[in-house]
Formats: sequence, structure tokens, C-alpha cells
Amino acid sequence: MPYRPCLLPHRRAAMWAGAVATSVAGLLAAGTVDPSPAAAVEAAARSDAATTRSDPATAAFLGQVRPQGKEQVTAAALDLDGTGRTPAVYGDDVPYDTASIVKVDILAAALLQAQDAGRSLTKQDRARAEVMIERSDNDAASALWRRIGLAPGLDAANKRLGLTSTKGGSGTDWGLTRTTASDQIRLLRDLFDADSGTGGASPALDADSRTYIRTLMARVAAGQAWGVSAAADSGWALKNGWLRRSATKLWDVNSVGEITADGHHYLVAVLSNGSTTMGDGVSLVQRAARAAVSSAAAH
Repeated sequence: MPYRPCLLPHRRAAMWAGAVATSVAGLLAAGTVDPSPAAAVEAAARSDAATTRSDPATAAFLGQVRPQGKEQVTAAALDLDGTGRTPAVYGDDVPYDTASIVKVDILAAALLQAQDAGRSLTKQDRARAEVMIERSDNDAASALWRRIGLAPGLDAANKRLGLTSTKGGSGTDWGLTRTTASDQIRLLRDLFDADSGTGGASPALDADSRTYIRTLMARVAAGQAWGVSAAADSGWALKNGWLRRSATKLWDVNSVGEITADGHHYLVAVLSNGSTTMGDGVSLVQRAARAAVSSAAAH
């Protein structure tokens, strides 16, 4: 299918808040909520806790986002049309569980391995990649996770992609990969920014691989089109992740992608944990995305 950027007009933004609860309920009922592998859900809750920094930018960000209870959130934004090449990070840049945002990383690793072997993805692996990104299919993710060699394969690819603080989940638990907001911006730069290569080199992924991932991220299922898209007024391409931790009964909710706002293209990564419900997590992530883009645009 040809590349078709998804559109989220600004005037529809208000509709998303009301639609989120319906979408979440539908996902839960359909059994497509992203619990990652069953073993991941049963694993112990996160032990790393973000602490609030005192710098004015973070204080202003948290004032807009208003995390509640045990909620923790970190956001990063990079204006691709700006003069700087360093993303603005709001909140502590500490590791969070990825949940299903790691599926973009898994696909990047699979494509990088295929490039190295001088081949394309197999027909079966392309079919898996498409449902993994567009519908967040867990079985497809597990198959590709095994294909890339589990965490060692992911970690090797990430070294070449320039990620420095991402560690693959143990065994089959890809959903418990740990990452930071700034690392997610590094990954997004390899996909969306032609000048992203480490040390001024070309991106690790070739043009066809980068276009392929961007195309899938622009075609996510309608019920999964929340998250960083809330900060867009025109086009977006994204991947979300959501995981309820059985030990705490609290939610990890994340969103990463590229959006267009006020004529500028932004890379945005929002990572969160500690929400009481998935709906609360979605609302937190969307507030954080808007606040991060607004703050980045003002500087």
C-alpha cells in the first residue's frame, strides 16, 4: 500500500479525550490490550523510581501535565525544523518499561539484520511486521523477537542505532525492555531524520527500511491512534505501548512518533508509569505530549 499520512486536525483534538475511554474499553473487550507476553505481566514491578527535578523547565512541564498519585512521566521532543540537534527532555530521563513501543525497535533490528545479509524481509516476516506495528499484535512481535535473537540481537542493533540506555527484556519478555525518552528520540531520528547518523554518518537503516517503518507507523489502527498524535495539528506517525503490571495493578503507558504542529515536524517520546487505569495513562501521555511540544516550540 502507498504511504498515506494520517491526519489529526486540531479541531478534532477535543474529541480525543472523550473517545479515549471508548477506545480503551473496546481494546480491553477485544483482548488486544498490550499485556506483552504473559511472563512479562507476572514479573515484578519496576524498581527504578523517577524523582522530580527542580529545574524551571521541568517544573513548568509537570505543572501543565499534573501527574496524580504514583504517576511518573518523562517526555522528550526534538524540532526537526529547528536549528538544534539536541532534544528537550522534561522530567527525569530514567529507564521505563517499553511495553509495545519496543516493537518499532524490534522491526528496526530485523531490517538491519536483513540489510547486513543483503536480503529483504521474508514475506512471512513482512506480514508479521505489519500486524505488529499497525495492530500491536503480540504473537507477531514474539516471532520477530525470536528471529532477531532475543535481547542480544536487539542490544546489538541498538548499539549501531546509537541507543545508549536501552536494554532488551529477559528471555521472551520483550515488553519489559527498558528504555529512556532520549533513547527513543535517538531511534526516531534514525527513522525520520536524514542527518541522524552517529558521528555525522548516514543513518544505520537504509532509505527503504526507514520508509517502510514510517509507513507502518502512519497506519496504526484507529483505536490505537492516541498518544503523541494529540500534539499534532496535521500529520503523524506513531507507536504506542500499554501494560498493566500485575504486582502493582498500575499501568505503564507510552507513545513515540513524529508529528506536525504549526508547520514544524517534531519527534516526540513520552514514557509513563503508575497510572491507576489505562485511560488515566493515555490522558497523562497526551497532556505530556502537548506540553513537551509547546515547550520545545517556545525555545
